[in-house]
Amino acid sequence: MYWEEERECMAREELEQLQLERLEATLRRVYMNVPFYRKSFDELGIDLDEIQSVDDLRRLPFTTKDDLRENYPYGLFAVPLREVVRIHASSGTTGMSTVVGYTKNDIKTWSNLVARVLTAGGVTKDDVVQISFGYGLFTGGFGLHYGAERIGASVIPISSGNTKRQIKIMQDFKTTALVCTPSYAMLIADTMYEMGINVNALSLKYGLFGAEPWSEGMREELQEKLKIIATDNYGLSEIMGPGIAGECLERKWLHINEDHFFVEVINPETLEPVEPGEVGELVVTTLTKEAFPMIRFRTRDLTRLIPEPCPCGRTLMRMHRVMGRTDDMLIIRGVNVFPSQIEAVLFEIEGTEPHYQIVVEREGALDQATVLVEVSEEIFFDEMKKQSQLIEKIKKRLASELGITVGVKLVEKKTLERFEGKAKRVIDRRKL
Repeated sequence: MYWEEERECMAREELEQLQLERLEATLRRVYMNVPFYRKSFDELGIDLDEIQSVDDLRRLPFTTKDDLRENYPYGLFAVPLREVVRIHASSGTTGMSTVVGYTKNDIKTWSNLVARVLTAGGVTKDDVVQISFGYGLFTGGFGLHYGAERIGASVIPISSGNTKRQIKIMQDFKTTALVCTPSYAMLIADTMYEMGINVNALSLKYGLFGAEPWSEGMREELQEKLKIIATDNYGLSEIMGPGIAGECLERKWLHINEDHFFVEVINPETLEPVEPGEVGELVVTTLTKEAFPMIRFRTRDLTRLIPEPCPCGRTLMRMHRVMGRTDDMLIIRGVNVFPSQIEAVLFEIEGTEPHYQIVVEREGALDQATVLVEVSEEIFFDEMKKQSQLIEKIKKRLASELGITVGVKLVEKKTLERFEGKAKRVIDRRKL
């Protein structure tokens, strides 16, 4: 099932030619209209006439989140403000907000690309889509709302929070597709169980989840608990919001909308391209954005590209689900550790709940990490010997996966904080 079959199934040669044409137009647009890019290109002595293939893009400088903050709020816009019909911004929790703008045409493109992602995930005009992402300056709510309306689906713009009300709306309005973060979907599923709701009596069929890394184990658990087909989708406020990539019903990683975005994967240390299929940091260049084009934006998200064709027939290259972020990566005793690695292990161990937190502390000169793991009540109140056996089992599995030993502490169910947006998995108490 395709939204734009002629684009999603383009011959590779044709797609690469389209990318090059759009790239050349974008580079001229930013050189003419964005002083930051003009200065960057001139300082490196870049002649745009010499950019004759997408591989030549590697000669251009990267754009980082710091560049966006330094040009706050409108310094990177490529059109006058009178042509900007929408402004979104990041939350600014790690510093000054990054501000992005959209022209009327950008909104149309955005709606279309999200429609592709939703269609690939099974949604049609006959569906009732409950959007439990926050609305406002965050791009997720509005992006998916417009995509669902573009398809012709019925949209419930409930936003996030008030979980019991979410469930009542789901029952009364006969929601067929749930859109939110995977961790919030898990909270909804757990709340349904506590309320004694028979999930089989709901109309739910699909779950389209994104905005945070999640594991295959979490997908399986969500599919089982909510009786849905769960797909992953990927977006980034600085690039467009949702609509950059999404899984089809094969659920074998995310198709990138390559006719609108050119992607690279680099080694975050050396900044050189990695070998095909190797894990690295995703770098995105927009090919059609009018108001806010981005050249080689370093996303900080870690993934790998999958060039092999997908059984669904789409020729768009796929990316592995995001495994973590370079700025979420913990370095513990010299070893790189990602929360998603810990999550994957916990989902394979019977008796653990899908809620965990990693506490990092410094004792003397050494870093110590302790994983707090929620367990079922029967295990928490079980004899000490069985608890000790479970702790040792988790420790061994984590040591094998991570390459270092971490502490494990079992905590009672519902002890750890629940999140209606993105889950906070790490508490870093080190004074670094």
